[in-house]
Amino acid sequence: MQVVRTSAIVIMGVSGCGKSTLGRALAARLGWQFIEGDTLHPHANIAKMAAGSALDDDDRLPFLKQVATACAQGKATGVVVSCSSLKRRYRDLIRAEAGDVRFVLPVLDRAQLFARLAQRQGHFMPASLLESQLAALELPDPDEQALRIDGMASLDAQIADTIAALRPNL
Repeated sequence: MQVVRTSAIVIMGVSGCGKSTLGRALAARLGWQFIEGDTLHPHANIAKMAAGSALDDDDRLPFLKQVATACAQGKATGVVVSCSSLKRRYRDLIRAEAGDVRFVLPVLDRAQLFARLAQRQGHFMPASLLESQLAALELPDPDEQALRIDGMASLDAQIADTIAALRPNL
């Protein structure tokens, strides 16, 4: 059996799950580039979310293509990207355009997510949109080989769990 080297990781999940925090720290630990997915959104998407409106699939398509491009371009040196990747078809699109990409989902319950969002300041994504994200979230199927980790564990534990699970492919 051939081992496929993983050089692109997407930290996925709803707002408040710790995508950016984990992604930044994981990339630093691996010596890879980190790309904040929020910077890949078209300005219209950010304005729509800031106004309290959820994105639809048409809104997300250019963003997802940007994420896929970032993954594909960063594979030479290794890249970690934060992107909600809420639906299977979004993850499939990223994989179709970027090749082998591993997804990591920090898992938290609704109350923990709301508590985190209540403390967050200066972000365009209002807590009021969390319910729409939770409704849209399709947990990864086993064939996606996505990793689910405890989003309430310490950041060091999340990094260690992620690296340990992906080690044969890093």
